[in-house]
Formats: sequence, C-alpha cells, structure tokens
Amino acid sequence: MINRRPGTLAWARVGVLALLWGSTFLWIKLALKGLSPAQVTVIRCALGALVLAVVCLFIRQRLPRGRAIWGHLFVAAFFCNALPFTLFSIAQQTVDSGLAGVLNATTPLWSLLIGLAMGTERGLHPIRLSGLVVGLGGTVLIFAPWQQSGGVSPGAVAILGAAASYAVAFAYMQRNLVGKGASTLSLSAAQLIAATGLTALSLPVGGPASLHIGPTALTAVAVLGIFATGITFHLTYRIIADEGATDAATVGYLLPVVSLVLGAIVLNEEIGLRAVTGMIVVLAGVAMTRRRRRTPPQSAAVAAAAPVAQES
Repeated sequence: MINRRPGTLAWARVGVLALLWGSTFLWIKLALKGLSPAQVTVIRCALGALVLAVVCLFIRQRLPRGRAIWGHLFVAAFFCNALPFTLFSIAQQTVDSGLAGVLNATTPLWSLLIGLAMGTERGLHPIRLSGLVVGLGGTVLIFAPWQQSGGVSPGAVAILGAAASYAVAFAYMQRNLVGKGASTLSLSAAQLIAATGLTALSLPVGGPASLHIGPTALTAVAVLGIFATGITFHLTYRIIADEGATDAATVGYLLPVVSLVLGAIVLNEEIGLRAVTGMIVVLAGVAMTRRRRRTPPQSAAVAAAAPVAQES
C-alpha cells in the first residue's frame, strides 16, 4: 500500500536520492574523459547490479523468479536504465552536466503528460494544467530556439528523451513490479542485471573503442556505478513503492540545483542566466502540477469508515 503522507525517513531518502542522483551528471562527464558512452553505460549498470546482488546475497534474499516478472523487469530496465543511461552518456559529450540536470527536471512534467495520454489523469485542476504549460515554457526558455546561442542541440534533445523515458519507467514499475510480492531490493538488483545485459548489446555499435582510463575516469565510473546507480536506483524503487511514481519523479525538484552547483565548482561550467531562469520556471511549473485537490473532511471520514463498515 502506498503511503501518501511521507514521514521523516521518506524525506531523508528523497534528500539522499537527490544528492546522489544530482551528482550523476558530474560523474558521467568525468567518466567520459577516459571511456566511450557505451562503456560508461555498461560499467555503471554492471557495478550497480553487482553491489545490489552482493547485498541480496549477504542478507540471503533471492532474486525474483518467474518468466512474467522477468519480462516486466526487462521492459522496466530498458526505459529506466538502458535507454536513459545511454542517452545521457551520448548527450554529455556536448552538453554541460549542469544543463543536463536542469533538463532532467522535466521528468514530472512528462509524468503528467503521460498520465493525460493514458487517461489516468482525469479532472485535471486548472492550476496543475497551468503548471504543465509553465513548465514546458521554462523548457523552451532553456532551449531559446530564437537565439543562435540557444540550447537546441541533439544532445539537449536526447536528455529530454531520457527524462521522458524515466517518466514512462516509473509509471510502469509502479503498475507492474512494486507491491507484487518481491522486495524492492531484489527488484532493483534484478532490474540492473537485466539492464547490464541490454546495454552490453550496444558495445559493438560504438566500435571497439580502446580504454584510455586514468585515475579521474576510473574513480568517476566507480562512484557512478556504485553510488549514483546501485544505491540511487534502490532508493528510487523504495520511493516508488512507498509514495508512488509521481513522488519519485518529483525528486527532479532538487536535481538541477545539485547538478548546477557541482558543475560550476568541479568543472568550472558557466551558469548562464537563461539556464537559471529556465530552471526556476520549470520547477515552478512542476510545483504547480503537484497541487492536489483536497478531499473534504466529511468525504475523507466516509472513505475511511467504508472498509470498517464492510468488514463488520
């Protein structure tokens, strides 16, 4: 059962997840200094899977069994891991880590759009609809297609595609994987194992790139795989299970701040006024889309009493 009122522990998970997830773009940028995009993607999936598999082994927790659940895991692995991880690695060859984090903050907007398309979002509050428009407007501001120096590039578009892929994955995972009897730890380990297999198929596509990995790239890909993929992904699964897919996507509130600050401090990336303004507009739009229609106290009491009446 999803808890709609997250407590202190849940918010702590969100904070840790935002810090780890927000740093992902920095580690990808550093890892690309010695590895190809395909290599970065495969190694991060493999290290993340190894960490979670070892934890499962240590606490004697089995991986999920059954053809049906593994089918769902491979679908989720494609949309939540293989596709977005690959898009980010390719995109960040030309896109700054800070901008990558800002564009990734559009994930909750994609979640709402997907909900509207699937019919799961009905009777949309005018404020939430306005927030969707505002958030998309902030994205356009970041891209600034009316300027020659705008952010429209294949890399930036790829990051938007990765954000949309996350939104699809979160909804799919909530519907088909969480709450079906398997623990979130075993699910996250199994899904990263599936993602490792899927991403390994992309290695020949980029050609047999040789390894020129130095200490910086080695450290970056290790941190990326162990912390920013393995631990982060398990925390994501926990939040989806406890608070729902939309709340997991809402971690995007904090990602751009983390990515912009780390990019500026570590990589000396320039924080442009347009990117910052666009980020603020996007996050304002996301905040508006998170507005929920309040349940009248009387209706809430009736809803709470209904199960008791049925049991008596």
